[in-house]
Amino acid sequence: MTSADSTEPTATERILAAIIVGVVALSVLAFFSIIVGTWQGMDSEAFSAGLWPAITMTPLFGLPIGFVLIIALLIISTRRRRALGTDDATE
Repeated sequence: MTSADSTEPTATERILAAIIVGVVALSVLAFFSIIVGTWQGMDSEAFSAGLWPAITMTPLFGLPIGFVLIIALLIISTRRRRALGTDDATE
């Protein structure tokens, strides 16, 4: 097993992963609440009152933001592992 395989994620990677999980989970929860609201007979007027406009917009912004954050985490992780791998190649 190489040292690149046994490296621990950095604090930045852990925080970014937690943010990703939170954003995506909130978006999926909002999506399911819209489905349940529609199933219960809510129409477009009911979705335009109260807190529903924010709930309706959450998946529209949250899921693309989560995707971009996943790409950022992939880039950060790859750059860190590549930097660690070049140091080990000289040994």
